[in-house]
Amino acid sequence: MNGATLSPVGDASLAVPAAPTGARALLAAALGIPAERVSDSAPDSARALLTSTDSELAALGLTAVQLAKVRAIVELVRQSAEPLSRGTLFRDAGDIFRAFHARMRDLKVEQFWAVLLDSKHRVLREVMVSQGTLNSSPVHPREVFAPAIRHSAAAVVFIHNHPSGDPSPSADDLSITDRLCEVGRVVGIRVVDHVVIGDGAFTSFSARGLIR
Repeated sequence: MNGATLSPVGDASLAVPAAPTGARALLAAALGIPAERVSDSAPDSARALLTSTDSELAALGLTAVQLAKVRAIVELVRQSAEPLSRGTLFRDAGDIFRAFHARMRDLKVEQFWAVLLDSKHRVLREVMVSQGTLNSSPVHPREVFAPAIRHSAAAVVFIHNHPSGDPSPSADDLSITDRLCEVGRVVGIRVVDHVVIGDGAFTSFSARGLIR
């Protein structure tokens, strides 16, 4: 389909004030050495480090303990993007992209999230519904709407990532979104949007007219 695969508006990267952010700084922190002593063969960016395999890191001479420290710091960096604060007004898919892109763009598996909104489209909370495989994340309407009902949400925005980096919706994405919209109408919780996160871009189902 033609249409709204969107590039980010504004700066989608979020600062990580409590953790070292460069690749060499991350490795130095794990190894307990100055950054200038880190091997020249180390990844040249924090993002490259985030996507390095254990074998690639082990090739740098890291011990099992040091490797575990690197993985712990990497996970801290991945999770350090600030969640949407309760009471934040949801305006459009760009808000979702800015909140989720740093967390999801380098994941090796799909995750499916829901952002619960009140009647004025203010954020109540974020909920991770499921985590799946490289190209799918099993989603059941019961699991999706149970927290929305429990927290008295009036509306919901769905988010999932494509590990391929291409945010174009698949046939399964279209099918499950139609099904979720139908269930939402039955339970009285409006599906406002479904945002697919890719590498540096996103697709908004609402912008494409796919929310019915």
